[in-house]
Amino acid sequence: MIPTPPTVTVVDHPVLRHTLTQLRDRTVDAERFRHLVHRAALLLGAEATRDLPLDPITIDTPLETMVGERLGHNALCLVSILRAGNGLLDGMLDLLPFARVGHIGLARDHETLRPVEYYLKLPDGLGAGVTIVVDPMLATGHSAGAAIARVKQAGATRIRFVCLLAAPEGLRTLAAEHPDVPVIVGAIDRGLDEFGYIRPGLGDAGDRIYGTGVADHVNPGPD
Repeated sequence: MIPTPPTVTVVDHPVLRHTLTQLRDRTVDAERFRHLVHRAALLLGAEATRDLPLDPITIDTPLETMVGERLGHNALCLVSILRAGNGLLDGMLDLLPFARVGHIGLARDHETLRPVEYYLKLPDGLGAGVTIVVDPMLATGHSAGAAIARVKQAGATRIRFVCLLAAPEGLRTLAAEHPDVPVIVGAIDRGLDEFGYIRPGLGDAGDRIYGTGVADHVNPGPD
């Protein structure tokens, strides 16, 4: 059984559904793919930050003084799971340019399907606000689970995970390991094949973002 909201939020927006269909098309080149991921990140980011706290601020409009609202600059940190996560990160930063940024490098062992950490750089003071972990694909859920455990070790207490596509298996893994972490996703796919790849998926997100690998690669890469 797939976890139900509020644990998982599928962003059911027609522009996002249209964008995901284009992302799945194997004929889309890297330049276009990056553009589409950027667009999807804006839509997913808007949903993931829907409940961020606002502080009052007094400003002068051309006509009068008023009290408006602004996001606190220490209220948000974006953490990318390298390397494919940087595709979503770039779009999220356009929406949230004041956010602090962290990176976690995780590579999937293709025999065990478990993540191996090779890089970690996180800002200090993650407990002060919301931390959003981003990665295009949630397949087995092991990489996402390991990354979330890392940001928790660094002090983060309000965490969300954002991805383009998820498999039911990955959602179950996160629900079991981190039941306190909401998932914001563009679509939930059918499931994983015997190699741990999402089907129908969109291919290897990292390869398609950066133009590496063969053009007709069908594997979704690290989860």
